[in-house]
Amino acid sequence: MSALKDKLKADLTASLKSRDEVRLRTVRMALAAVNVEEVSGKQARELSDEEIVKVLAKEAKKRKEAAEAFGNAGRAEQAQAELDEQAVLEEYLPAQLSDDELAAMVDEAVRETGASGPQAMGQVMKAVNPKVAGRAEGGRVAAVVRARLAEAQ
Repeated sequence: MSALKDKLKADLTASLKSRDEVRLRTVRMALAAVNVEEVSGKQARELSDEEIVKVLAKEAKKRKEAAEAFGNAGRAEQAQAELDEQAVLEEYLPAQLSDDELAAMVDEAVRETGASGPQAMGQVMKAVNPKVAGRAEGGRVAAVVRARLAEAQ
């Protein structure tokens, strides 16, 4: 079993004992999402830590989007609940890259690929995504790549 899944299970037990409702429901939801991912497809398998991080990142993104939707609908209490769950999920994710770190990675990928102009965006994204791996949202990475390629033109 992966170390991250073990940590989630241990935190589930700890939050149950401490009666931490937010952490309890969030960790339960995260474990359920991991289990669903493990049994999806033709054959059940055990996820690696990297795959679990991807699942947790997807769940955190869902919470962020739901909080925005609730906030726009004037439902502040539900929006805050979603943000609380997102905060718990982010504790299990790798630290996010700063803007400077992300820009440096994108610059390096542009140099490696020799890309110039917006038509090379896919080529640069293919080179930078494995390096970023869960430490920055795809939309944020794409915006930086787009800006760098526009400058290079």
